[in-house]
Amino acid sequence: MSKKILVTGAFGQIGSELVPALKSKFGSDSVISLGHKNIPEGFEGIVETADITDYEKLEGIIKKHEIVEVYHLVSILSANGEKNPSLTWETNMGGLLNILNLAKEHNLKVFWPSTIAAFGPTTPKDNTPQRTIMEPTTMYGATKVAGELLAQYYFNKWGVDIRSVRYPGVVSWKTPPGGGTSDYVVAIFYDGLKGGKYECFVNEETMIPMMYIDDAIKATVRIMEAPSDKIKVRTSYNLAATSFKVKELTEEIQKHIPIEVTYKPDFRQEIADSWPNTIDDSEARKDWGWSHDFNLPELVEAMIKGLRGKFQMEK
Repeated sequence: MSKKILVTGAFGQIGSELVPALKSKFGSDSVISLGHKNIPEGFEGIVETADITDYEKLEGIIKKHEIVEVYHLVSILSANGEKNPSLTWETNMGGLLNILNLAKEHNLKVFWPSTIAAFGPTTPKDNTPQRTIMEPTTMYGATKVAGELLAQYYFNKWGVDIRSVRYPGVVSWKTPPGGGTSDYVVAIFYDGLKGGKYECFVNEETMIPMMYIDDAIKATVRIMEAPSDKIKVRTSYNLAATSFKVKELTEEIQKHIPIEVTYKPDFRQEIADSWPNTIDDSEARKDWGWSHDFNLPELVEAMIKGLRGKFQMEK
């Protein structure tokens, strides 16, 4: 009998691609997708509906399906989080606290993602070390720092096997931009392929760490499969793949399609400027064998190929 896995936030950017990967690995009947409002019509698989802050409903789902692992992905992202900070705290922290208490009571293994939003303007921007200053300027970032410390506390206090990585900006063609500051890297492909133009909300010199979705899924599964004694960091591991400026991204895209990019920075510029340029993820590589496959050229090729196919299907 295969293990039963619950994925919260199953229909977001990470979840929508993690769920198929887990189904492929463990079987469709082994993966339960938890949604709230945005469950796509025609989804093939086991779906449960619950608000992540409803402890009793979540516990009922865990008991019903005899869950042993949880990938907890529910989160309100950086830009959207600034529009409603109270809801962001309630969702991000209340949801995590529920999952950690359920893990303690039901002996669950948990994955929960932090991100580069946990860093801030006082963090060293180049080759940001694993252990460093973390003073974020967004509510989203504050929930990630608090979440990392909470995860470590539950491991130290009760032995909850929770594992975490700090995702950089994640790039995927399957889901449109969804309220994250790093979403300019996705939007430029959508607008470029549809209309040949893109107005960017950060300036051309902006550089933050980025990662193609396939690498993000690979890291997520790999850290969960690693033997427990290999996990030395119980806050969150730094994770990196590639970093590039917007103008470098534009130049790479222009090798494939004509696109005109203009710039009109808004409040997200300050958020992006508070994040690192490059990340030192050597501890993840050493401890549990992390390695990435996609640099900028491979990322651009994958995005263009995937979106061309998607837009053709939508016609």
